[in-house]
Amino acid sequence: MATAETSVSMVAALGAAAIEAVAGLGDLTIFTFRTFLWLVRRRPGRGTLAATGYVVGVRSVPVVAITGLFIGMVLAVQSYRDFNRLGLATHLGAIINISVVRELGPVLAATMIAGRVGSAMAAELGTLRVTEQVEALLVLGANPLHYLVVPRFLACVLLIPLLTVLADFMGILGGTFICLKVYGVEPHYYLAHARDYVQVGDILNGLLKSMFFGVAISLISCHRGLHSQAGAEGVGRASTEAFVASFIAILVLDFFLALLLINLYDVYFAGGGRTLL
Repeated sequence: MATAETSVSMVAALGAAAIEAVAGLGDLTIFTFRTFLWLVRRRPGRGTLAATGYVVGVRSVPVVAITGLFIGMVLAVQSYRDFNRLGLATHLGAIINISVVRELGPVLAATMIAGRVGSAMAAELGTLRVTEQVEALLVLGANPLHYLVVPRFLACVLLIPLLTVLADFMGILGGTFICLKVYGVEPHYYLAHARDYVQVGDILNGLLKSMFFGVAISLISCHRGLHSQAGAEGVGRASTEAFVASFIAILVLDFFLALLLINLYDVYFAGGGRTLL
């Protein structure tokens, strides 16, 4: 009897969790749709986009630059021994650069921004909600989505790709420094392989991914902030949930975008054109 009751309780708990997840996804979808409506209906308020862009872009430069630098350095350290044994040390530039530009640069840069910017946005909007300042905006005739969400959305979509370029550059620089200055790889062939292997399509691939990552980070963080529970515990939970959900969304989007871009590459390459990846 106890086992049967335990099984029923587990099934009920799983059902409740599934219903809550579906309801949350539906609410986020409606929130996204309403945000896009305000995005095309009216431009952001004066001064809101510049201030948000400074927080999202300028203040994220140090952490993104350091992250990108050590990504390239770690890849070089981990790869040099095996490539050197095979006599392919001069090809390290191609492998490091393509790994940074295609995957590691966009994903890790977006992850760092989700942790630094996304959590802060959720906490800030959660505090505004708890202190009833969101309701005050409604009383003053300002829509919270237009005044609070749209500037953060545009800042993330426009600036995260630029931060990804910075992460890519620092990663390539870090890998080049380790290979050439620490391990003494022959510079001419190293740079030649790196230049010939990485194409413009690889960079565009990473930038396209980073734009989608920016959309996910901004919408999820703002949604969790504006739906924060009361009290300091509710704001802290909203901040944590924003980062966790953003990180999961980054990985899921990276997977499906990779499948899409690979299929586009197959079609484009079959036609004899220039590769996209």
